Amino acid sequence: MEVEAKTASSKRMSQLLDVEKLRVSYRVPGGKESPALEGVSFGLEPGEALGILGESGSGKSTLAGAVLNLLPQNAVVSEGAVSFGGQDLLQARPEELQKVRGGRIGLVFQEPSLALHPTIRVGEQVRDVIAVHQKLTRAQLRRNVMQTVERVFTNDASRIADSFPHQLSGGQRARVLIAQAIACEPALLIADEPTASLDPQTQEEILMVLRTLRSELNMALIFITHNPALIRDLTDRVLVLYAGRVVELGPTEQVLEFPRHPYTAALLQSMPPRLGDRQAVRKSELAAVPGESPNLLRLDRGCRFEPRCSYRMGECALQEPGPSIFDENHAVACFRYGG
Repeated sequence: MEVEAKTASSKRMSQLLDVEKLRVSYRVPGGKESPALEGVSFGLEPGEALGILGESGSGKSTLAGAVLNLLPQNAVVSEGAVSFGGQDLLQARPEELQKVRGGRIGLVFQEPSLALHPTIRVGEQVRDVIAVHQKLTRAQLRRNVMQTVERVFTNDASRIADSFPHQLSGGQRARVLIAQAIACEPALLIADEPTASLDPQTQEEILMVLRTLRSELNMALIFITHNPALIRDLTDRVLVLYAGRVVELGPTEQVLEFPRHPYTAALLQSMPPRLGDRQAVRKSELAAVPGESPNLLRLDRGCRFEPRCSYRMGECALQEPGPSIFDENHAVACFRYGG
C-alpha cells in the first residue's frame, strides 16, 4: 500500500526515513521464492515513533532488516528504495553501511541471550560499539560507556557494566541491548520485539526506558511488536502488516480506537489486558484471529486476508485492494471503503 505516494514532495524531503515500494522475498529449496514484503511504503519524520504491528510471519523483522540492509543471504530485494537522510541504504557500499549501523541507526535485537556475547562483560560490549564509530581515548571511552549504561540503569550501573550477561535478569539483558543501540546517540532506533520474552511488569519498565530515551535524545523510533497494547502510549503512528502487505497505516490512537481494516480489528480483539486492568484480567479468554496465516508460496489472487475475514465480498477473492485514504494521515487497504 503506497500511502506515502499521496503526500506532498516537500514532506518527503523533510523525512528522516523514506521506504518506497519495498519488495523482498526469500529463496527456498526448489528454486522458488517466498514473498516477505510486497510494495511496502512509509515515511518517518525526525523524532517520530512508528509502531509496526502484525502476527508472526507478517514481515516485521524482514522490514527491520531491510531498513539496515541487513538481510540473510537467501533474501532478494527485487524492488524499492530505503532512503535514510537522503542516502539509499539498499545501494550503499559496505563502508557506508558500517557508519550507519550502530552509529546513526541503532537496532535492538529480539533475544538478548543470543545477541549478547556470553563471555564478555556488559561494559566492554557497549564500549565496542562506541569504539567503532568514535575516535576516543581510553578515558573518554570509559566515561561514555558509564554514561550510556546509566541512561538505561538508574541504579547499580557500575555493577551492571562489570557483569557478564548470564549474571543479569532477562529485563536487565534487554536494557543492555538498548544501551548498545543508543551508545552513539543514533537518529533512529529500531526495536524488534524487545519485550517478547518478558513479564508484563518488566515490559512496562522497558517501554518507559524507550519513552525516556526518545525524549532525551530527540530520537526517532520504530517499535516492532505483535501486541497492540505495547504501542498505545509509545508511538505516534502504527503500520499494520499482514502477509507482507501494509493493510492499515495511521495515527496510533485513531487506529487502535477505530480500526478500519478487519485484520486490525481482529488483532485488537485478541489483545491481552493492560497491566493493572483488573476487570479485563477477569475475562476467561481472549478472542483469536480466525483461520490461519496464508502459505506465502501458494498465494491466491485477491486480498490475502480474505479467507479469514468475516466481511469478505466477491471482489475480495479476485484482486488485491488498493489503499483508501480517510484523511491525509490514515489509509487502509480494504474493499469495504472502496479499495
